[in-house]
Amino acid sequence: MHLNVETLSLINGGQALVLALMLWFGTHGGSNHALNGLRLRAGALLLEACGDFMLAFDFKFSQLTLLLVGNTFNLTAQALTIVALRMVLGRQRRWREAVLLGIAGWLGVTYLSTVDPNYLLRVLWGSIILVCNASLNIAALWGGCRKRETRAQCVLIWAYMLAIALLAWRNISLWTLPTPLQGIGSPSPINVIYVFLLGMQPLLASVGFLLLYNEILQRELYNLARIDPLTGVTNRLGLLEASETLLARARSKRESIGVLLIDADHFKSINDRFGHDHGDQVLLELVANIRRMLRTGDLVGRVGGEEFLVLSPSVQEADLLALAERIRAAIEGSSFPVAGETYALTVSIGAAIADASEPDMMAARRRADTALYEAKRAGRNCVMISAS
Repeated sequence: MHLNVETLSLINGGQALVLALMLWFGTHGGSNHALNGLRLRAGALLLEACGDFMLAFDFKFSQLTLLLVGNTFNLTAQALTIVALRMVLGRQRRWREAVLLGIAGWLGVTYLSTVDPNYLLRVLWGSIILVCNASLNIAALWGGCRKRETRAQCVLIWAYMLAIALLAWRNISLWTLPTPLQGIGSPSPINVIYVFLLGMQPLLASVGFLLLYNEILQRELYNLARIDPLTGVTNRLGLLEASETLLARARSKRESIGVLLIDADHFKSINDRFGHDHGDQVLLELVANIRRMLRTGDLVGRVGGEEFLVLSPSVQEADLLALAERIRAAIEGSSFPVAGETYALTVSIGAAIADASEPDMMAARRRADTALYEAKRAGRNCVMISAS
């Protein structure tokens, strides 16, 4: 078997087809933006395979059919890939830009193939469109390499940068040839090398897509383990990890951390009277009220039932008490809708200061818990701070 454009196109088409089938059947059974993006990428690979197979069997098609239909497959695949990547990343789709680039590419190639045939200008125009497509993909991925958990974005950025470099090399090589080529199927080392390297792009991009999806799944699992599913705030594990991070930062700055333990008063009566579903809605409103009072950098988490913990770095005792009082007053002044009625809710708050010299946050948590108990003994709907 000779290593020519047709042979390489046949290999590339088979590779793209296998990748498309793997992506399609490998994502069967689920439905979310990332999975739908992978399926769309599978559709793009299928179109790329069709374009490659047409080039491999170019003797069965007229030159005009090969150009118009083959470019339709390839440009549509490029447009779908732009959208697919953004679906996986959870970004704005950019359908309009993708479609407009595809139409502009097809019209330009058609004009330079039929009305004013010029192979070099046709390659140049098509390359400009492909560079624009790659640039849109790079823009969607930009910034990901700076984060440890998004290394797959680096793989994809490099894949698209290599594609741009390949397009630049091809155009420079074609324009410097003493005898201009008349088509991609013309026997030439430039065409063979270009088709060979072009065939690597679907593999590199697909591996990048899968690595990116794997990173997204890992992040989702990480968040699920640290986020309370009802309220959306940090859970016990997340609070423990955040406490360690905040304490380490406090040590470096020699600052203290404020700890607030907030408990909804007589919350059991809501569940008993209205049911747990309505009780859950009250908890959501309670969390929203707490969040509105916090500063940037403060953290709220659920430690169990109707009890919440607030960590407030870089505060003194007076600042912490003021924050606690704002939270208490905001909740007391709010009306909580429950089963068509309005319910008045109050909270008791225990406060404590964690010094930077403490080995961990557990002692401060215990002091805040003691202060919370004192607030309840004092009649609830009040703030107490630990004396030591």
